[in-house]
Amino acid sequence: MKNSKPFPVSVRVNYSCSKCPAYCCTYEEIPVKARDIARLARHFGITPEQAEARFTRLDENGAARVLRHRKDSVFKSACTFLDQEARRCTVYEARPAICGDFPGGSRCGYYDFLKFERHHQDNPEFIALT
Repeated sequence: MKNSKPFPVSVRVNYSCSKCPAYCCTYEEIPVKARDIARLARHFGITPEQAEARFTRLDENGAARVLRHRKDSVFKSACTFLDQEARRCTVYEARPAICGDFPGGSRCGYYDFLKFERHHQDNPEFIALT
């Protein structure tokens, strides 16, 4: 019997990013491409060269550009564009493609950890900060 669906349908979980303290913004290296830098440049009204210098750095291999971090009030450091009080992106409309595509799969990698912690804390609203 032939499968009527051309591809498996991903299952999305009921989890709101608004309840997350911005774990994805704390990844050590958030890679950006030239088109992401150009988008940020347009957003800030500067040249791509200025945006690259101001908002990015080379990754630890010296091969690719990644977003700069700054000290964070919750975690050690976070993306320079993270509003540390609201825990939201300050350049949401101009954010890099990798941020817009996140989590990229059927769910955020943080979800399993969150589910585990909420179960063990016996608190469906619990948000782990570490």
